[in-house]
Amino acid sequence: MRRVTAAVLVALTAFALVASVVGVWAATTVLDTDRWVATVAPLPRDPQISAAVAEYTTTTMFEAVDVEQRVRAVLPEQAAFLAAPATGQLRGTVRSTVDDILQSERFAGIWTELNRRAHQRALAVIEGTSTVVVGRTDRVEIDLLPLINQVLRQLSAQLPELFGKQLSLPDLTSGEIPENLRVRVQEALGVTLPQNFAQFTVYDSGQLWAAQQAVATAKRDLLLGVIGTVVLLALALLVSPHRRRTLLQLGLWLVVAAVAVTAALRVVRAELLDRVPAGVYRDGVAATFTSVFGPLRTRGVQVIVLGAVLALVMYLIGPGRWPRWLRGHAAAGLRAAWRATRAGGRALVTRGPGWIAAHRDALRVGGVVTAAVLALLMSSWTSLLVVALVLAVYEVGVTVVARPGRTATSAAVPVAARPGGAATSAG
Repeated sequence: MRRVTAAVLVALTAFALVASVVGVWAATTVLDTDRWVATVAPLPRDPQISAAVAEYTTTTMFEAVDVEQRVRAVLPEQAAFLAAPATGQLRGTVRSTVDDILQSERFAGIWTELNRRAHQRALAVIEGTSTVVVGRTDRVEIDLLPLINQVLRQLSAQLPELFGKQLSLPDLTSGEIPENLRVRVQEALGVTLPQNFAQFTVYDSGQLWAAQQAVATAKRDLLLGVIGTVVLLALALLVSPHRRRTLLQLGLWLVVAAVAVTAALRVVRAELLDRVPAGVYRDGVAATFTSVFGPLRTRGVQVIVLGAVLALVMYLIGPGRWPRWLRGHAAAGLRAAWRATRAGGRALVTRGPGWIAAHRDALRVGGVVTAAVLALLMSSWTSLLVVALVLAVYEVGVTVVARPGRTATSAAVPVAARPGGAATSAG
């Protein structure tokens, strides 16, 4: 009974530990505004994410402004057939403008402030108070109106004929987003914008709302879960009649739990991506998932490695025939390696300086040639500086080590055996 109870407790401990890792990551990243903003700050620089946002922004603007109709209105009746091609060409120009704004440093402040506001309000999704990011029972929406505002400002400066006037819109490069931005954009364009204008729907599913509720509950119960994990492990070790075997089981269960949770998260990710329109939008959302959840995948790999190492160590210190055989051969190998290291060290100390003195010129030339090859392969100034410093240390080291070696070699040769030795003695 003690053995079975310990096995059950240690399995529960492994799954509780993996759940705690996910909970801690969520609490410190997804549910912390500063960490979240730092995580999503580089997203606009990702080509796939930038392409998805640019495509959505361009499509939304063309639908709201009705660009083709405006182009058709300024063309002569005989050239009306050119409206569609001209609109397509203009769409490419607008898309390029959106890409430039997304990649610019000026937009970084807007993106940071937008995400900070969005995250702060998203934390209140369960209470239904969020306005920028709205988590509903069937969808999630992100407000891209600040981006569209900046695009309209730049297009108004580049192509004033497109709107027939200079648009008066606020500059958001400072990161400050006015509360009445939607009204100001609507008045500048002279159109009535739809209620959901610039509301980018990430995906349609009631699962997000349920998942957010689960995350909020997990955040409240995170400390209790961590304490419960420690208690479960302590009980398992207390009940177990063979603690080494219990720790081995813990390592194996950690691997199983981490793999199971990773597989479950991949299934959820695939289901979420299936709800996003295929093409550039799906690629952008997939790249976002990869960037945001990258640290969680790293934690999962670390748990798998930890479990495997723990199980291996507990197995190797066990009383089995194979562990004893491995320990015996490992000990013999370590003793042999220690003896060889000591012998090599003594030989290096006694003979090394003399050998270096005898081959000093070749070693110096070899160092210079190696440094030259490395310098050709490297392109940064920092790398070249490191190579130069290492070469200088190497050359000085060869000179210093060779000097006592040369002296020792010279002293070891009898005077009579040296060229001119007899004449010197006679003199």
